[in-house]
Amino acid sequence: MMAPLIPPAAGRTALICGIGGQDGAYLARHLLELGYSVVGTSRDAQAGRFTGLERLGIRDSVTLMSMSMVDFRSTFQVLKRSNPDEIYNLAGQSSVGLSFDQPVETFESIVVGTINLLEAIRLLGTPIRLYNAGSSEMFGNAGEAPAGEQTVLKPRSPYGIAKATSFWQIAQYREAYGIRAATGILFNHESPLRPERFVTQKIVAAACRIARGEQQTLSLGDLSVHRDWGWAPEYVVAMHRMLQLETLEDFVIATGHTHSLEEFVAAAFAAVGLDWRRHVVRDPRLVRPTEIERGRADTSRATDRLGWTARHTMPDVVRMMVEARLADQALSSGRRAA
Repeated sequence: MMAPLIPPAAGRTALICGIGGQDGAYLARHLLELGYSVVGTSRDAQAGRFTGLERLGIRDSVTLMSMSMVDFRSTFQVLKRSNPDEIYNLAGQSSVGLSFDQPVETFESIVVGTINLLEAIRLLGTPIRLYNAGSSEMFGNAGEAPAGEQTVLKPRSPYGIAKATSFWQIAQYREAYGIRAATGILFNHESPLRPERFVTQKIVAAACRIARGEQQTLSLGDLSVHRDWGWAPEYVVAMHRMLQLETLEDFVIATGHTHSLEEFVAAAFAAVGLDWRRHVVRDPRLVRPTEIERGRADTSRATDRLGWTARHTMPDVVRMMVEARLADQALSSGRRAA
């Protein structure tokens, strides 16, 4: 049964922390289309490139502010100045692989950043609604059963541990202080805005370059891992919908379909007319110290309570990412020719 929603209100202001990332850009576009005023933050708004906002053609429609989320004074001042109705916490170190090399920075950027937002909201005393970005990495190896909102958290990476800690922070402030806050436990979601440090874009970019003769091989680690890959522009709709509930709840957001990384690779190479087995090289140095073997999601609560269901699954995601990459390559070639 779909949960009661708060009445729509014109002139709302949304503050997106981490607007420079994939989700921040798509969320900004979605909120602007709904009539929101959007304020976005990064550590240095003047030096930020914000390529995602530029690619979506909305950079000039967003107010950008500098904010260090590990600095409480900075966080408090930005909240007071922007006076948001809703906050979307998408900031913090976002790479699972990098978190093994930078565990302290990962923990501080996610955990300290979240508690600073919660404390600022508590001290301001205004009815701000806070969305917190969780991750399926919090579940670790949950076994064969699909992971849902009540699944025990067993994270296996510094990133997953930090996300689990922020999840518990949100729950504690919601219970102890009545803060209107909730965590979206999002499984993997991709788009053309992903940088190449993420394996999905690394695969798509390499497949397109190999097809053009610009690269010969692609080195990857463990191809047996299984993930639930969705389409990022759809997932930001779920983020917004979560904050429209009268009583905020945590939700698992995913497609409900799991595929191996090998299947993802095969689909990407097939999309450019290649057999991946002729070009992919296994490199044991790329295998993480601890890895989640299989990610499976129970999406029934999001469907029932939010009325949200993913429309695109992994094959669609790969196709759209490859098409976008090929279009970019064609555009770049046209510019060079001109």
